[in-house]
Formats: sequence, structure tokens, C-alpha cells
Amino acid sequence: MNSKDMTAKVLAFSNKGRQLGQQLVSLMDGNSFVLFPKGTDLSEICREAFENREALIFIGAAGIAVRSVAPYVKDKLTDPPVIVIDESGRHVIPVLSGHVGGANELALKIAAAIGAEPVLTTATDVSGAFSVDLFAGENGLRILNREGIAKVSSSALEGKAVTICIKDYPPQDKVDVLITDEYGDMSSGAFKDIASIILCPKKYAVGIGCRKGKSFEEIKDFAESVLADHGIDAADIGAIATIDIKKDEPALIRLSEYWRVPLITLEASVLAKVQGTFTASERVLETVGVDNVCERAAAAASGPYSEMIVPKTAYNGMTLAVSKRIH
Repeated sequence: MNSKDMTAKVLAFSNKGRQLGQQLVSLMDGNSFVLFPKGTDLSEICREAFENREALIFIGAAGIAVRSVAPYVKDKLTDPPVIVIDESGRHVIPVLSGHVGGANELALKIAAAIGAEPVLTTATDVSGAFSVDLFAGENGLRILNREGIAKVSSSALEGKAVTICIKDYPPQDKVDVLITDEYGDMSSGAFKDIASIILCPKKYAVGIGCRKGKSFEEIKDFAESVLADHGIDAADIGAIATIDIKKDEPALIRLSEYWRVPLITLEASVLAKVQGTFTASERVLETVGVDNVCERAAAAASGPYSEMIVPKTAYNGMTLAVSKRIH
């Protein structure tokens, strides 16, 4: 996950820590950092952060952070970044979701901003070894069998060569990492004889249009409802796309963070050139300069070899379409 434009809740527990927190908020330009006041209900803040996948930054003792987030920790592939900074601003320590959630990347960015030393403890970072979960995130790949992360990391840490195969399923010989669209029945366990971990390119692009000021909760609930109605797993979403005038729309930025996918924005002139049959609207054309946003944006983001599987769906000032990559 890219730490650019990341939303973070900042919690500090002393006057010195709060001064550092205020400095951090002012320095992290391009990100939405909020410093919470004294007396904040830590349990509620942490619950909301985990529910919405927002980064948590604790300025103070690591023990406070551990106790505060412990009830909500579930899965390394979905938990939000959690970072601890000592109140003197000397060390920045990512303690949760270092790779997939982007905590390590965010820690490096924070350390550079405040002149601190980043303390990365993930084994592959310390050893400079190949990290398969980081590789998957950077290349927009879905991890199909999460237990394979430890297997591949263990081999890399032992100095063994990590074999990666990009081909049709199954490969002729067992490999460490298989990247494929065809992966059979994961529930059977047969993949264990094929690869330690299977990565799959994400299939779908979601195009969204919305009125200005729509909340994250509104757009998230609408999007999740549409995906559920069509049996689409959000883990298979590779990108959110929209028109460029919506590039700073907070709800769309937050949804891209929540799904951990890029937000692609395209000019009206580019959207107008996308090939296909789309639901045209004169009102939309007059307002933004192109006759359809969500379908055209989804088609553009999924590429030329794709099909519209969820046409324009509208609700309460929001529109959404889903395109599926077929090659």
C-alpha cells in the first residue's frame, strides 16, 4: 500500500508528545493526519481505525500501543498500520502491518520528516531478503494462500533462491511463487504440490462517480452492496477509477486506502475516447464534459481486453460500474 495520502490517527500522552504530534501533522503534507485531544477514548479510536483501516500512530510507550490495539488485531492482510514514536522523536517503529498495510513505508516517511531513525523489525527488511507480501502489494497481486508468506520468507531468510513462475496453471515443477489466473480449487490443498504461495492478478476495476461531499461511509456501503449483489470479492478489485475533477474527493481517497488499491483519475477528454457502449447522460455531459463517468472509467482502468460486468448503477448521488479483465 502506498503511504501517499494515507489517513492516520495520531495519539500522544504527554505535553512533549503532543508537541511532536502537532509538528508531525504539519509536516506530513499530502496526508490526512489528525491529532486527538487528551482524554480521548483509546478503545473507541482503535476500534474505528481497525474498522476503517486507518493508520494509528502512538507517540509514547510501545506498551500503550500494544494494549490498545490488542483486542482488534485479526489479520496481517487487513489490519491497519500501527506505528510507535518515542516522545523525543528519536525512533519510529512500525509494530503492525509493515508490508501489506504500508506501515514500514509510512515509518520511513515519518522518520525523514521529523529527523528520526526508523526501526524496522520485519525479518526480510532487516536481512535485505525478498518479501513476497511486499512484492504482491507492489504489483497489484492477490495473495490466495496467506500461509505461504511464512514459507517463502523462511526460504529467503535462509539465503535460498526464490523461484517465481509466471505461466498457466499448473507449472511442470513445484515453485516458491506461482503467478497465475488459473489456480484450481484452493480448498483441496492440491496447491501445496505446485507452489508455496499463489498470487493472482486482480480481475476487476471499479468506476465511480459521485456528488461532491459524499461521505466515506456512504460510498463504502454503496460499493460493498453492489459488489455483494454481483458476487464480487473486494480483494479482487485492482483499482478505483474516476474523472480527474474528483481526484481530491476525500471519500474516494479513503475508499482507495480501505481497499488498498490505487485511485486512478482521468481527464474528460481521455474518458470520451474509451471504446465501448456506455450509458450516456446529457446532464453528466453538460456537467463534467463526458457523457458517462463510472462505466468509461472502469473500462479504461481494466484495459482493452475487458468486459463490463456491472453496468452503471446509481443511488443517492453516486454511480458505480465494474469492468472485468478477460485477458
